[in-house]
Amino acid sequence: MLEKRLLTLPEVMDVFARTGAAEIATDPVAPSATDGYVMLKPRQQWPDPAKSKAAIVSEIQDAMDDVPGNLTTLSQPIQQRMNETVAGIRTDVGVKIFGDDLEVLLQLASQVQAILQKVEGAADVRAEQVEGLPVLTVKVDRQALSRYGINIADVQNLVEIAVAGKSAGKLFEGDRRFDIVVRLPEHLRSDIEALKSLPIPLPPVEKETRTTPALWGNSPLAQIRYVPLSELAQIGLAAGPNQISREDGKRRIVVAANVRGRDLKSFVTDAQAKVAQKVKLPPGYWIGWGGQFEQLVSAAQRLAIVVPVALLLIFVLLILSLGSVGDALLVFSGVPLAVTGGVVALLLRGIPLSISAAIGFIALSGVAVLNGLVIIVFIDKLRGEGLSLVEAVRQSALTRLRPVLMTALVASLGFIPMAIATGAGAEVQRPLATVVIGGVISSTVLTLLVLPALYALFRRDVARPNEQLSVEGRGGL
Repeated sequence: MLEKRLLTLPEVMDVFARTGAAEIATDPVAPSATDGYVMLKPRQQWPDPAKSKAAIVSEIQDAMDDVPGNLTTLSQPIQQRMNETVAGIRTDVGVKIFGDDLEVLLQLASQVQAILQKVEGAADVRAEQVEGLPVLTVKVDRQALSRYGINIADVQNLVEIAVAGKSAGKLFEGDRRFDIVVRLPEHLRSDIEALKSLPIPLPPVEKETRTTPALWGNSPLAQIRYVPLSELAQIGLAAGPNQISREDGKRRIVVAANVRGRDLKSFVTDAQAKVAQKVKLPPGYWIGWGGQFEQLVSAAQRLAIVVPVALLLIFVLLILSLGSVGDALLVFSGVPLAVTGGVVALLLRGIPLSISAAIGFIALSGVAVLNGLVIIVFIDKLRGEGLSLVEAVRQSALTRLRPVLMTALVASLGFIPMAIATGAGAEVQRPLATVVIGGVISSTVLTLLVLPALYALFRRDVARPNEQLSVEGRGGL
């Protein structure tokens, strides 16, 4: 039903599914789990080729909601595998609730699920299905057992033989051996009424020595008697645990959710605040957050080390190249303005700050420093040839215009296809390209206008060999 419903969408070319686990246990899932693959037509065959991926995902979600009886989550094969490998969760965010009692875990999971559904950007919110498996329950009436003089172990043993089966011997065929199992036929094992009529033998009644044999005769008291199981126990089907998941030796249940139309970090921040405010955890229970959020946290921790180290190495290389800390600081001043341009570009396009955008800032820093280095080195060269400070700055800004613009155009134009990408991998390419393009534009303005002025302002007192500082030059400055 689900496949037929999805095939009614004009953009969908084919739908197929895999149910249960494969023979090679690379994807261990429950027998009730199904991975459905939706293959889309080429974009030129869509009724509206300009339709975004988010719109297609929304239509697919609406189509799946029309089919009742399913818990669905939208993802992509590689993304799903990465989430499952890193955090054991197939979605962007997973709220892990740890504890001992499954009933308490289910109650807490329902509360968390209700909260996540109200957080902006939440999609595919669902709690892990850990109950619903039909289980045969036999509740023994101890008072009835006492009246009939039957041990509870006898009742349990008989039910075990009838339903599950028990070995009564072995069959040998050559060097192979097989257990001979005694149990009820299949049609009786699944019949509750038949199990209620299961005869339970009563203990034999001892004859009194003072009673004459004629008094007993063929009386039932002198024979083995039976009582139906329904007289000794309540038999029925109840919903039992479907699965019991553990992590670090503790039972846990997961409330999973995807994030759409919002950055992952702010979503988790809001969700954590609301869950901490509204969910009261009993003693011995706690909540952990997993999914892609774990990757975001670990990547942010790495970047907190990598970015300062990268900037420090750039600064050290500048000092070695220019031989002056002052010149290195002037060149390095291009980094803040370049970063500002990248942030503004992300803001104008409505793209959240992500790990790929952070990597773009590192690449942008190198481009900004390169352009500044071109200007500063040429100014020093002209001053070494004897030109005044003002004239060296002016000629350098004019002469180096073409190299700086060429460097900026190569970096910006080369990233335009990535900035407007809509296909596979666009969610990674767009932030990186947007940061580089916006930062290159702002850093070019800095390199051509601001950097020469800063050099003239802060480096006027440093004379180069053969430099002739005239009174007119100082007055002009």
